[in-house]
Amino acid sequence: MSEISERHKQLIDSKELCVAKVPFFNHLSTEEMLEIVMVSRHLNFKKGEIIFSEGNPLEYLYIVHLGRVKNYQLFESGKEQLLRILEPGEFMGELALFTEKKLDSYAEAMEKTQICAIHRDDMQKLMQTHPSIAVKILEQFSNRLDETERLVGQLSAKDVEMRTAGYLLRLSEEKESPEIILPMSKKDLASYLGTTQETISRRLSNFQTNGWIEQKGHRNITILDKEALSELAAG
Repeated sequence: MSEISERHKQLIDSKELCVAKVPFFNHLSTEEMLEIVMVSRHLNFKKGEIIFSEGNPLEYLYIVHLGRVKNYQLFESGKEQLLRILEPGEFMGELALFTEKKLDSYAEAMEKTQICAIHRDDMQKLMQTHPSIAVKILEQFSNRLDETERLVGQLSAKDVEMRTAGYLLRLSEEKESPEIILPMSKKDLASYLGTTQETISRRLSNFQTNGWIEQKGHRNITILDKEALSELAAG
């Protein structure tokens, strides 16, 4: 391997997780991923640090390299609405690629976190050079819209028991296993489902009493009666 190629490999090795694991980048060649590495900013955050706030300019695509990030909205009443929890390889700020607006949400590091940030101008150049990136970004954007529409529909039309049952079933389907681990605290889950931590705890306890689930610790849950939960989630 030439000296230049070895240098390229070292650069990619240092940041590859924020490039290679992202759905709209992982089909690219090593050299093409290097282009993205070269224009990205590598940012580090401690637990509880704010990555961006409502009202900040919407300029960057943020990719979680290591750690976990909570993306949420904060209303004047002080109520927090959790939008999503992001794991390594996931992204936020994708609207920056298509429009110039202000951010309407917050992002907070849930633990020690590393972020790769790519400016809108650089991403637009990459999309012009590699149209397949733009197509895959639109696919991911469509998935996000579907997720948001489902959440809005649940918050407006379903009660807490139905929303909780539906959420547990989705986790089980994603993991393809009846044994699931809540990806967030019960406080954050309550925010996501539009209720209180106490209500979530009571509903899960009721599910366990009914023999539908088994709770192990704070976040480990085994679904024992999928049919009962499905009937409840369907209303």
